[in-house]
Amino acid sequence: MRYFLHIAYNGNNYRGWQKLPGIISVQQVIETTLSQVLKEAISIIGCGRTDAQVHASQFFFHFDIDRELDFDLQYRMNKCLPHDITVYDVIPMEGLPHARFDAIQRSYDYYIHIQKDPYLVGLSSFYPLTNPDLEKMNEAVCLLANYDDYGCFCKSPLKYEHTICHVSKAQLFSNADQTRLRFHISSNRFLAGMIRIIVGKLLEIGNGELSVADFEQYLKTKVTPKTIVPVYAQGLYLSKVTYPYLDLPSTSIFGRMLQHGVDVPIIKAP
Repeated sequence: MRYFLHIAYNGNNYRGWQKLPGIISVQQVIETTLSQVLKEAISIIGCGRTDAQVHASQFFFHFDIDRELDFDLQYRMNKCLPHDITVYDVIPMEGLPHARFDAIQRSYDYYIHIQKDPYLVGLSSFYPLTNPDLEKMNEAVCLLANYDDYGCFCKSPLKYEHTICHVSKAQLFSNADQTRLRFHISSNRFLAGMIRIIVGKLLEIGNGELSVADFEQYLKTKVTPKTIVPVYAQGLYLSKVTYPYLDLPSTSIFGRMLQHGVDVPIIKAP
């Protein structure tokens, strides 16, 4: 029997999703807990990978077991898991759907605050910008869906068979006084470091260090910038994963709270 679990986690205490020797990962903690609850060794496969200190307000993984579960696995998992990982749904699946390979779209949100705020530490990235040009940043964001090769904004493009990503949506939002920003992007796939590199370039545009034309030139020519400075990890959230047969809203209350107020689209002035 195959089960999908719908979860969320705060990534601050983990070296990413993927289980690797000698590190504490989200996958390792969940596998250990699930094996204890089910009283047998369980391996899980996630819908993707997140880097160290990256969060997920929606994430799915699957596992197989020879029997049908006859107890409340969600309750037992949440009782045993640490407070920074939560299970929202346990979903029995027909056949052998795959949590990673069957996903048709993933969405990420990146949060920035430009005024120091102790309540956002570890949940949003602090960049003390002085009057960033949000309209130019938004011009660059609006270009992203026009291109499909993102090898120029990748830490290691040569490891991929190809660097094509079909970005279906990219938007920049702010709060009313423009002291908090949210960058949203949806695509069928993402490359290593892609979102954090893009946001780094958007900040350069906002500071007047990079022009929108030069930003677009990277996409046109597929040439990697000489300098790549990814933004901090803790501002990044995997926020939505969609399957042909499963499209659940994110149920993370705090994710919605963090997004609330940072939902005013940046619109170019006429």
